[in-house]
Amino acid sequence: MEPLRTAKRIVIKVGSQVLCTDQGALNQPVLASLASQIAELGKLGWQSVLVSSGAVASGTGVTHSEPGAQKLRHIPNPVTRKQALAATGQVRLMETWRQHFNAHGLTVAQVLASRSDFQTRRHYLNMRGCIEALLDCGVVPIVNENDVVAVTELMFTDNDELAGLLAGMVNADLLCLLSSVAGVFDGAPDLPGSTCIAQWDDSRHRIEEIVQSGTSALGRGGMSGKIAVARKTSRLGTEVIIANGTAGEILLNLVKGDGPGTRFAAQREASSTKRWLAGTEGSFLGIVHVNAGAAAALLDRRLLTSLLPVGIDRVEGTFERGDVIQIRGPEGRVLGCGRASYNHHEAGKLLGQRGQKALIHYDYLYLPD
Repeated sequence: MEPLRTAKRIVIKVGSQVLCTDQGALNQPVLASLASQIAELGKLGWQSVLVSSGAVASGTGVTHSEPGAQKLRHIPNPVTRKQALAATGQVRLMETWRQHFNAHGLTVAQVLASRSDFQTRRHYLNMRGCIEALLDCGVVPIVNENDVVAVTELMFTDNDELAGLLAGMVNADLLCLLSSVAGVFDGAPDLPGSTCIAQWDDSRHRIEEIVQSGTSALGRGGMSGKIAVARKTSRLGTEVIIANGTAGEILLNLVKGDGPGTRFAAQREASSTKRWLAGTEGSFLGIVHVNAGAAAALLDRRLLTSLLPVGIDRVEGTFERGDVIQIRGPEGRVLGCGRASYNHHEAGKLLGQRGQKALIHYDYLYLPD
């Protein structure tokens, strides 16, 4: 059941390029401005969730400013070095945010997340319940990836992905991805003649034609990743805007519809379960291969189709009732995923049979395209 609420919700993701200088020092005027704007949003009836990058970058800054931390830069193992920098920088990052929000009478809470928090329905609901409680109490949740314990298989692509998942989790009305550029440009932003795309249109715009892949020195994200997150999140019912986080009063202008940036219009609103499933695409415990007829029925948007045993050719992996399983078409194409109604043993016994209970009911089925 969806949580009841009256306030509008906004998830704000701020990247390292916005929050930090090239040396890793926190950009105090930017943090102060964003905290002030979020406080003002609260007066306008918005509940805000802040996704803050900058822990690793801030930890790098600590190694330059505090003699006792200099050895952190020379930890030979790159994964361990990143974890140590994140652990050190997260303290400075959160304390800085606390001070800026406290100036406006607001309390903040730290929420550290890993991909495993989105993999099971139970963990997902527990995390959502915590964030809902914080928002209802007027506390600003500040979320970051738990870099200290994250390993490759539990890492988000970047904090843009985390922000998109959180937007679905709290059923946000608006997701703002704040970077160091004004939005998505139809060419290189620094070239004469390039303009910012005000409204993204899938029928006109192609990521590969207008965006060069790459990441900044301080972060993992890139514009192509932001667009992918924006398209996916908007399809689940949340409007998304990519904008420049250093522009004056950017958040206040965006909620009024005045700010510069690239907007991705919200499409159909998905259920809480489907928003959860959208975040588990890479975390499945089994695979079902379906025949051409089942694939066509599942992909026909005019139908509300469940996955029945009659349409399944083969089952792979070990899964139990309630686990997430991936669905693949005849040629191995990934069609989507869903929550299993029974385990792999029973699914294997019922292959191809008519008149049997659905392995994945439509309400627990997610098809991205």
